[in-house]
Amino acid sequence: MASLPRTLNLGILAHVDAGKTSLTERLLLHAGVIDTLGRVDAGTTRTDSLELERRRGITIKSAVVSFRLGGAVVNLIDTPGHPDFIAEVERVLGVLDGAVLVVSAVEGVQAQTLVLHRTLARLGIPTLLFVNKTDRRGADPARVREEIRERLGAAVVPMGADGAPRRPEELLEALAEQDDAFLPDYLDRPGLLTPRHRAALADRTRRGLLHPAWQGSAATGAGVAGLAAGIRALLVPGPPDPDGPLSAAVFKVERGPSGERLAYARLFGGTLRLRDRTELGTVTSIRVFEDGGAVRRDAVPAGRIALLGGLGEARIGDVLGGLPPGRRAVQHFPPPTLETAVLAADRSRKGALHTALAQLAEQDPLIDLRQDDLRNELYLSLYGEVQKEVIQATLAEEFGVDAEFRGTTVVHREYLTGSGAAEEVIGTPSNPFLATVGLRVEPGPPGSGVRFRLGVELGSLPSAFMAAIEQTVPAVLEQGLHGWKVDDCTVTLTRSGYWARQSHAHGTFDKSMSSTAGDFRNLVPLVLMDALRRAGTAVHEPVRRFRVDLPADAYGPVLAALVKARAVPEPPEQRGRRTAVEGEVPVAGIERLERALPGLTRGEGVLETGLDGGRVAWWPVAGRPPSRPRTDHNPLNRKVYLLRVVRRT
Repeated sequence: MASLPRTLNLGILAHVDAGKTSLTERLLLHAGVIDTLGRVDAGTTRTDSLELERRRGITIKSAVVSFRLGGAVVNLIDTPGHPDFIAEVERVLGVLDGAVLVVSAVEGVQAQTLVLHRTLARLGIPTLLFVNKTDRRGADPARVREEIRERLGAAVVPMGADGAPRRPEELLEALAEQDDAFLPDYLDRPGLLTPRHRAALADRTRRGLLHPAWQGSAATGAGVAGLAAGIRALLVPGPPDPDGPLSAAVFKVERGPSGERLAYARLFGGTLRLRDRTELGTVTSIRVFEDGGAVRRDAVPAGRIALLGGLGEARIGDVLGGLPPGRRAVQHFPPPTLETAVLAADRSRKGALHTALAQLAEQDPLIDLRQDDLRNELYLSLYGEVQKEVIQATLAEEFGVDAEFRGTTVVHREYLTGSGAAEEVIGTPSNPFLATVGLRVEPGPPGSGVRFRLGVELGSLPSAFMAAIEQTVPAVLEQGLHGWKVDDCTVTLTRSGYWARQSHAHGTFDKSMSSTAGDFRNLVPLVLMDALRRAGTAVHEPVRRFRVDLPADAYGPVLAALVKARAVPEPPEQRGRRTAVEGEVPVAGIERLERALPGLTRGEGVLETGLDGGRVAWWPVAGRPPSRPRTDHNPLNRKVYLLRVVRRT
């Protein structure tokens, strides 16, 4: 184990259609993993394995492929570029040692380029740049590098085919701008590079302070050898520690041919072996990515990425043994704020549709699946229309289920406007359940979620009854007075009571005289909704941070469009002939803004949303609040609820 090769987990990221999958193919060809260059338009690339990816020519699922580079093992991860699949990118970021950000020499910096660069910088991931498509008409690498400096605020160092700076004075200038100790070198010896300067380049690249940039074409192979040399010299970390404590993170989950759950995990420390028992299950199979494929192994050491079987409890984001210092769980993109109803075209296939959607939600934790038993409908949360199309095609091709989608709506939230309390007492004529429950609801701090507290003595109820109350409270709050999830509140159990188990003379259990957990599960919705009604709730709409980068002369018309979208812009920032505007905008106004921006800016405006660490803010809805149809038995209507629940019971 002591002689393990150094391992680099490398991400290839870009705005959609900038050529990152083609660059992945070219790197594999350069490393000798493949003999023939795959093509995106022909559907022959190594990483885009899904039929839908081949047909559309875009990356939808992240893929791992491994090759050797100068004695180091590189696990190369090709990620989606379309913003609808940003959650797929999010999973990868937490396991990377370095990244290559691909920018088109024709289109230049685009919206997703901005999002990805800022996220990489925030996480401190060392990043190289590759200005691609220099063989295309309209390509201008020098202009694009200057655009990267101006719009990304990145310290760019142009590099040559040999993996060294193209002009020594450009590196010395970049070093001098960050450290005055290099100023004499830049002023007195601008054309001379020493080992000290090369070490400084490597050090600052690994710290994310400098961004070496190559130019070339993934289609022709120009510049790729230099990029490969730079990856080897500047990004490969030190040797891993296979003998330390186990540390691993799950970043992707999929189903195998037999339906078994398979987990993609990055090992930061230690070694994981076959039949090892973990908190997520016992490891039954290990496949390690090597030389373009995944091969079976008895163990996987630190630094590697493995495909693990047997971890039946694994979820994306799970950690084995804790994360090492400097690593943290990545949650920098907002959850979906759009929702659509999904129905099986053949109504007899509703069960198969639910099973398929549950598996897709399992693979993507940011997709939320809701079931409406009253209307026989399923609701799915998502990012955008392209994602909807992909889900529809995936259901048909992978699960054999034809699905229909209704219109997409914006998901809202409810927040308490005051405090309220209610109770139902056992044995009273209005309460058909053998349980006493009293609940008080109060607003909680922003971001606190739903908290449950005891205002009664511990042990006043059997544990099964207490668990029934505690589990039912958050489930009920998924639908408030207007049908939206109620968030950031504290629910306190203020009163409880039950009838102990009673039996007939011959020893059989008498349910008519004995409380059960079901009594508490059925009563809590009535009490909690009564308390909510007394407290009051206000419906809020989702709001995201935005940034618009545009020509300075288009600022006036764009400002008017921002006002129409109900955005709250901040004072603009002037950068030469361009202007940047940041602020907050309701999600419902983003689509209108996206449609209007190209015409208002001659196609030169770039809208970026989901900033501020990916957090979603919530604003009170002005005017009549929107409501969502309920999917429960409607505890707001006592008569209807009791008819449905008591009859079912």
